[in-house]
Amino acid sequence: MITNQQSGTSIDEIADGIFRISTPVPPESIPGGFTFNQYLIVDDCPLLYHSGLRKMFPLVKEAVESVVSVSSLQYIGLSHFEADECGALNEFLEAAPDAQPLCSTTAKMVSVDDFALRPARALADGEELSLGAHVVRWIDTPHFPHGWECGHLFETTTKTLFCGDLFTQGGHEHQPLTSEDILHSSEATREVFNYFCETRQVRELAEKLASTSPHILTCMHGAAWEGDGGNLLRELGTRLAQ
Repeated sequence: MITNQQSGTSIDEIADGIFRISTPVPPESIPGGFTFNQYLIVDDCPLLYHSGLRKMFPLVKEAVESVVSVSSLQYIGLSHFEADECGALNEFLEAAPDAQPLCSTTAKMVSVDDFALRPARALADGEELSLGAHVVRWIDTPHFPHGWECGHLFETTTKTLFCGDLFTQGGHEHQPLTSEDILHSSEATREVFNYFCETRQVRELAEKLASTSPHILTCMHGAAWEGDGGNLLRELGTRLAQ
């Protein structure tokens, strides 16, 4: 559903209670076009994963408001400390007085507690947090794809892995959810932007995520994906290790 006609920002339910918010950026602004996605988990304790860029705050807020009140948000999550992950974090904390940043213990220590209006709720590796019907588990993945503090969130009920910058796809026209190949297109994007850290633990970290056997991968750029997520993550690990 389009929530802002001028920007093309949209929101679509891709799993039970999980919504993808996407703002397309046309080729005249970013060569080849691009998308910036956030994900909203609607539950007793609503969670917004990725705040989006600070300048996109009005667009993301408008999309959230089409489903739930922004003031009801309890958590604003981030995979790693970067503008498109948490640029609008403080704007959301102002709009949602009970919300807390949600991140890794490392992110809380090195960046988030200094930057954010309120202290973060840090999750240790493997720690779970109940939102009501949904339960999210934090998985530490330092430098995968980048950032010492990087990690990913796994929702255990729908088997959804919020995989951040993994499987970044270029272009600004995408379906909200696809089962078509995204590895080839994401690898083409990686060749252009070279945004992966050269960690020696790439196979180990890919397997750590694959072992959750995710059914849905919520990519931060491009379409979300459904299928055998464990197999796709192992294929990515093999590509990167080579």
